Amino acid sequence: MTARDLAIEALVRVDDGAFSNLLLPTLLRGSGLDGRDRAFATDLVYSTLRQQRALDHLLTPLLTRPVDGLDPDARAALRVGAYQLVAGVAPHAAVGETVTAIGRRNPRAKGFVNAVLRRLAATGPPWLLPTGDDVQSVAIRTSHPDWIAARLIADLGVDDAVAVLESDNRPPAVTLRANPHRTDPTRLAGELDAAGIRVEPGELLGDALTVTGIGDPVALPAVAEGRATPQDQASQAVVLALDPQPGDRVLEIAAAPGGKTTGIAERIGTDGRIGCVVGLDVNPGRVARIKEAAARLGLGAVHPLVADGRTLPVKPASFDRVLLDAPCSGLGVLRRRPEARWRIDADAPELLAGLQRELLDVAATAVRPGGVLVYSVCTLTAVETLGVDAWAETALADLEALPPPGPPWRPHGRGALLLPSTAGTDGMFVLRLRARPTPGLG
Repeated sequence: MTARDLAIEALVRVDDGAFSNLLLPTLLRGSGLDGRDRAFATDLVYSTLRQQRALDHLLTPLLTRPVDGLDPDARAALRVGAYQLVAGVAPHAAVGETVTAIGRRNPRAKGFVNAVLRRLAATGPPWLLPTGDDVQSVAIRTSHPDWIAARLIADLGVDDAVAVLESDNRPPAVTLRANPHRTDPTRLAGELDAAGIRVEPGELLGDALTVTGIGDPVALPAVAEGRATPQDQASQAVVLALDPQPGDRVLEIAAAPGGKTTGIAERIGTDGRIGCVVGLDVNPGRVARIKEAAARLGLGAVHPLVADGRTLPVKPASFDRVLLDAPCSGLGVLRRRPEARWRIDADAPELLAGLQRELLDVAATAVRPGGVLVYSVCTLTAVETLGVDAWAETALADLEALPPPGPPWRPHGRGALLLPSTAGTDGMFVLRLRARPTPGLG
């Protein structure tokens, strides 16, 4: 098996509904490929998925029927070959090796793929993509559905929207969070450096470690042995905004898979005697991942719980801090979820905003007087950020807004927005609220 064989296999299966972030590591582990070819296969899969619309735009004039109407094997091979050509791979390799790979998988598609890719190679570079600022041109050039481009242009303005959409096509950095009960950022950086891994401090959070050359982060000894957790800096910053303290009782709603839950627990203590964090999620399988993460990190203060955040099984006003990391449209993490942009429905932001308001309404009941509630979403749409904030300002009048994070976060309503194009992180919105203290109790 070659990297191109694996990439075609992965793309066919993702086209059939698989999730690339779950499928690809499994395929790589069984492939027998060396580190260099594993990295090449990873780039082929993720970059082809990200740039799918732009690639289809280049392929369409060379076809007699729509790309979506092609045989799945041929479609995957054409996209893989087209991505290589656009990325600057020499045509003899981009075309020849891709044709050889599809020939092994589906001999009947070999001649067709060969003919189309050779015609494509003759058309560029330069590759003819639209250059205008109208919605369709931006959407094709940055490889997104029209509705996502239109939504972000309307909500952020053309310049910021284009910057975000372009950033969606760059691979995300791998960032590690040190477990303070087993190491610290300096020692962890030294351990990684000694293993030949390039380490740099995070641009958003200095204690975060951005690493390159590690392959699968889960296989890294520091991660496997519980000294570190892969987590984007924006997610780490949400925990910083919550600011959990030793001894706090903390509730996280919609907590799976547990990155923020364990980050909270690392700040309040390990054994549960000086505080606890209840990580609640409706999905039992995902709650199991919270439990596994806590065990790996040695965090006894974590209490995973299967429950619906709309009907909390906890006493009212019983938590010092509550984090609602709400289900959202995910438009801030499209670089991390390559195929998600092709699967999200255009009406998702409005539908999810209704759920977000419902969850936030219930979450507010769990905060003690004087306690803190943080609402966060990894999306950028106005309806899921400004809209929810505006609703909360009226519907949850007993909660007062606290100062939002400072630059590079930007003020957004009473909260703050972090664009993925700003600091090379995921896109995120946070709103910090405080339950008004009981009169006479401070």
